[in-house]
Amino acid sequence: MKNFVVIGGGITGVTTAYALAKRGFKVTLLERHRYSAMETSFANGGQLSASNAEVWNHWSTILKGMKWIFKKDAPLLINMKPSWHKISWFAEFMAAIPQYEKNTAATTKLAIDARKYLFQWAQDEGIDFDLKREGILHIYRDKSGFDHAAKVSKLLAQGGLERRSLSPQEIIGIEPTLSGQYYGGYYTESDSTGDIHKFTHGLSLAAEKRGVKTIYDCEVIEVDSDGDTVKVIMKKDGELEELTFDNIVVCAGIASRQLASQLGDYVNIYPVKGYSITVNLNDVQSQAGAPMVSLLDDETKLVTSRLGVDRFRVAGTAEFNGVNRDIRADRIKPLIDWVNQCFPKVSTRSVVPWAGLRPMMPNMMPKIGKGSKSNVFYNTGHGHLGWTLSAATAEMIGDIIESSHEVPQGFTSIPVGQAS
Repeated sequence: MKNFVVIGGGITGVTTAYALAKRGFKVTLLERHRYSAMETSFANGGQLSASNAEVWNHWSTILKGMKWIFKKDAPLLINMKPSWHKISWFAEFMAAIPQYEKNTAATTKLAIDARKYLFQWAQDEGIDFDLKREGILHIYRDKSGFDHAAKVSKLLAQGGLERRSLSPQEIIGIEPTLSGQYYGGYYTESDSTGDIHKFTHGLSLAAEKRGVKTIYDCEVIEVDSDGDTVKVIMKKDGELEELTFDNIVVCAGIASRQLASQLGDYVNIYPVKGYSITVNLNDVQSQAGAPMVSLLDDETKLVTSRLGVDRFRVAGTAEFNGVNRDIRADRIKPLIDWVNQCFPKVSTRSVVPWAGLRPMMPNMMPKIGKGSKSNVFYNTGHGHLGWTLSAATAEMIGDIIESSHEVPQGFTSIPVGQAS
């Protein structure tokens, strides 16, 4: 039986290991932290949001970035210190603008495909991850934002997603705790939210029960493939160790670019930092004053999710500042201020800040498939939609691998729609 090493224990790595194990492959998962989902998959916005499938490759994004360039608390912030990596990434980003409509529709379809797998896995494995199927409400403060949303809705519909427009009165009818003045909104009833960390951890335990060997607290130093054998040099407990495998699947987030280079491939992922706060709802008034429906505020680019009774997650912003995990106070403050303004009955006395680096490809589409070597595969680069897309891309890479390897009798795969 062919064996696989999966590099990375975030949402994409764990779902990939699980999908391969279900197909009967022998899998080893390597993760540099002590537990799964300790970086970008730890405290994101929580949205499983096909309605947020619009890719960023649009001239309006460029214009907003220029407008916000010197504003430290802006939703989009770019460190203007030049680097070849950053320049090449933005050049490819702009080159992908003509594919904006096609890629938005394809991402929508992929997000819808992902739902059925993720929900089924959680049911099969008994994973509690604070799933809330209350839909996602997009709110717009001006006519231009609302009009753009109408155009996006047509692209989402091409991908199979239905959502409906709302008046300001209808917005409050869906989420009565929301304060402020809004021009209009869009509501996607089929979207949902959940705790990515709890799900990923639960699925990692389920993967182990299915035979996946997990090695935590190990740092991958080097990878190499000759097309037949994969060699991995890792450091664990201060000692270097060389492991050999038949195949490798790179699901290593922002580290995927460097690993791909070692394997002879070009995967131009850039780390785009996002921030979140988890507001602890420690009193009855805060619990009653926090929204049950998930929100996306178009002007501030912030998203929310209600995680159980006593947690409220607010996340967003995009910061192009290289591999920098610092949690900046001037980036956290707008999130807290937003809660105070939009949900004044929620106490922000107890707030936990967090930052994570989203692994983004320039065209906003994940890298899924074979590398230049026959035994190298990729499932990485999901950007801000890793939580939303991961179950589908894990099934996709599983199908790709299964089609090129003999699988033990009795194991079958579930076909998944291909993004195009």
